[in-house]
Amino acid sequence: MTTATPNMIDHSWQRWWSQRDVRARERLIVHYSPLVKFVAGRLGAGLPNSVDVGDLVGSGVFGLMDAIDRFEPDRGVKFETFAVPRIRGAILDGLRSLDWVPRSVRARSRAVQDAMASLEVRLARSPTDDELAIELGVSPDELQRWLANIAVATVGPLDHVVAMGGDPGPHAVIEDAELRDTMRHEVRRLPERERTVLALYYDEGLTLSEIGDILGVTESRVSQIHTKAVLQLRSRLVASGAA
Repeated sequence: MTTATPNMIDHSWQRWWSQRDVRARERLIVHYSPLVKFVAGRLGAGLPNSVDVGDLVGSGVFGLMDAIDRFEPDRGVKFETFAVPRIRGAILDGLRSLDWVPRSVRARSRAVQDAMASLEVRLARSPTDDELAIELGVSPDELQRWLANIAVATVGPLDHVVAMGGDPGPHAVIEDAELRDTMRHEVRRLPERERTVLALYYDEGLTLSEIGDILGVTESRVSQIHTKAVLQLRSRLVASGAA
């Protein structure tokens, strides 16, 4: 963060809450701006060079400002915990507005997701990579190339699914809790390898490279596993009507 002391930040929060002091808000934005850089850097990892991380940071600042405006300390949640999903959501909205994902990649993403849904109905379990490749009519190597390309289009997918946008009123809180329960249930149904990658990435905050070191595989392979898991979760959430 910045060199501001905790007392200075507390004072800025008090002035913002009690007086809506614009200067206090500006100090809070500056103090918490490293959060935006952290989230933007994490989401931007692996994106093509045509996507400027500076653009992601610019979008994320709007999420930070929204979080400062909406934060209510009486809820008993740390500001960082409250702000990160909103920063991520703002960055993802900015990415979608850029429309940088090729149509061919979008089409393959839908094809993989549909094939997973079909196989799960028939097999009553998660399909293996070989079964998925056969269903799609491609070789296992080609499937891995598809997943590698699709990975770029699945930036922050789970964060976007579970992030709560807008005013967190009673109905929104209930819907968010239900969605999280559904997500947890579906994650438990994934194969162990996929569960491990998601846990290390989303819960422990490790990078794909760090996860690869732990699992003894390459970073690109972790990316493929992550992508397959995300597409499978999306398919299940759509089927359940939760997304």
